[in-house]
Amino acid sequence: MQSHPPQYDQKGYVPPPQAGYGHGQVVHSQPVGGTTVVVQQPIIQGKRGWNTGVFDCCEDAGICLCGTFCGLCLVCQVATDMNESMCVACCVPAPVTVLRTKWRTQNNIEGSIMNDCLLETCCGPCAACQLAREVKTARENPSYQMR
Repeated sequence: MQSHPPQYDQKGYVPPPQAGYGHGQVVHSQPVGGTTVVVQQPIIQGKRGWNTGVFDCCEDAGICLCGTFCGLCLVCQVATDMNESMCVACCVPAPVTVLRTKWRTQNNIEGSIMNDCLLETCCGPCAACQLAREVKTARENPSYQMR
């Protein structure tokens, strides 16, 4: 596949890609005024699902018990494991929604903010437990991204 050099405007900016540009091509970058500009973005092939379901509490009894009887502690631990402040659980509105959305985005997991919000509203402990199981799996498994 032939790669064309990027075309810069007068200020050194690369114009946005045209429709279909970059599909299946290699990522290229060009230095522009001391800054590297990515010319073609990699295309991620589809999203994956969560490794466990929302109601798969029996997958990890410890997480399930913690989520049921001390949900705030579980959310603090998950936030810490995700390199966020443990204060997220107390200071951020809808902390489970925020953490789930961050995790989904970073790990290419299907879903939506609306779905995360509904899960926290209707089944908060179950949503927190699902996220905790996922984070624990990633922490314990170097080849994370199982499903």
